[in-house]
Amino acid sequence: MIGLISATAAGAAARDRLAAAWPENTRVYDGAVADAVRRAFAECEQLVCFLATGAVVRLVAPLLGDKASDPGVVCVDEGGRFAVPVLGGHGGGANDLAAEVAEVLGAVPVVTTATDAVGLAGLDTLGLPVEGAVAAVSRALLDGEPVALAAEVAWPLPPLPVAREGAYTIRVTDRAVTAGEREVLLRPPTLVAGVGASKGAPVDEVLTLVENTLAEAGLSARSLAELATVDAKADEPGLVEAAERLGVPLVTYPAGKLAAIEVPNPSDAPLTAVGTPSVAEAAALAGGGELLVPKRKSERADGSPAMATCAVVRRPGRGRLAVVGLGPGARDLLTPRARAELRRASVLVGLDQYVDQIRDLLRPGTRILESGLGAEEERARTAVAEARRGQAVALIGSGDAGVYAMASPALAEASDDIDVIGVPGVTAALAAGAILGAPLGHDHVSISLSDLHTPWEVIERRVRAAAEADLVVTFYNPRSRGRDWQLPKALAILAGHREPTTPVGVVRNASRPDESSRVTALGELDPATVDMMTVVTVGNTATRNIAGRMVTPRGYRWQTQEEAR
Repeated sequence: MIGLISATAAGAAARDRLAAAWPENTRVYDGAVADAVRRAFAECEQLVCFLATGAVVRLVAPLLGDKASDPGVVCVDEGGRFAVPVLGGHGGGANDLAAEVAEVLGAVPVVTTATDAVGLAGLDTLGLPVEGAVAAVSRALLDGEPVALAAEVAWPLPPLPVAREGAYTIRVTDRAVTAGEREVLLRPPTLVAGVGASKGAPVDEVLTLVENTLAEAGLSARSLAELATVDAKADEPGLVEAAERLGVPLVTYPAGKLAAIEVPNPSDAPLTAVGTPSVAEAAALAGGGELLVPKRKSERADGSPAMATCAVVRRPGRGRLAVVGLGPGARDLLTPRARAELRRASVLVGLDQYVDQIRDLLRPGTRILESGLGAEEERARTAVAEARRGQAVALIGSGDAGVYAMASPALAEASDDIDVIGVPGVTAALAAGAILGAPLGHDHVSISLSDLHTPWEVIERRVRAAAEADLVVTFYNPRSRGRDWQLPKALAILAGHREPTTPVGVVRNASRPDESSRVTALGELDPATVDMMTVVTVGNTATRNIAGRMVTPRGYRWQTQEEAR
């Protein structure tokens, strides 16, 4: 919950705008300001104070506990112009909250956290438990001192300016080790504890078994990702509560799937009880990985039979491949999700000219793998290979990466051993359509005229089908120096089904500084004026040129009635 506090009418107006935007997540605190801040500080995860920064500092100072538990606090001036995180920028989420508040109010977020100010990923913002000398190592990164990355287990991290060796270390580990004086430990969720339990197994017995199993194996409970068991035990109270106390999900599998997994210690008892010769080991292994601790049983003080079993598997970190569409070129048409993925990636793969478009958005330490035209297959393979090494990879393309771009070859190369995220972008057809007016107001199709990857016979058949179906057609890759006859041929096919006066839109470099566009007619278009940077949109039989804009009617009944009148 986010507590909202204000002192004046102007502040209350901005406060109420935020409350209206987030009705489920906010609570307004009225009354004396000092008392309101005290109550909100104790009851909420975050605060937004529509007060002077100095006043907020004085009010929250006596309430401070520690940075791990204090709420994030954002100060907004009464005019709603600036949103300033004053407490818990990282740990309390105040930096992100300031950005969200600013978006709602039309304000400017003012973030002063050192790592954010220079574009570095904060070590306490990586989504992993962190231990050790966070401040010292962060300062070393900021000062450009060599910081070594010791990855004992592979995990997709955002870019960090690290070296092979250094006086400071960032260690990625699931082992129960203590951080050195100049070391930070990152705890990735690589461990899975498979658990079996008799009916009525006490939660303390299950919890003690899991914790002791990890500790005796030299493994950190902070790297525990989940408890795993058989479906029949999904509602077993001892398992459910143990997972809740450990802060991890309880994942279950069908007995048939577990029975098919080869394990070192099968048993007749679970086979009779739940239909599989192994629960703990098989459930731990069900998602893949290396068995670190074979099945062990709980120990009871009275010597009675154990009611719980446990086995531990290390599951390898899955690499992450984000296939990102950059849009048509204008920075303001790059989506927020695309920006976030670019900053998350430790490895960027792309065409050199596209890399140049977004180079300034990348975090320090991002490894860039760029190549020229014609190397699409190589880029796709490189991106997938880097993801398979456990990296966080962004593979970029113009427009939408799934439209005549890199998503198709990359996904053909990838398999289920990596996570793949698609990030949509504004396509060239959509950007051109917005410039031309509303040419895509009814059914439409995009066709590439490049026969480098598709035989012309296939392209021609598709153009004829679109012509006969009276679809609006957007031509990608319409003409190049070595390919100058395909566009005239395609236009001739359309001309056999449409009047010479059919509107045609020609847009070059849509949304870029040298953008140019014009609306002409099918019988007047000179193909020689078109090149590979151009998108050509040919209207259907209903498309009209209205005030210099292409308009394809949607066919609404009210529109038809008005035209009839």
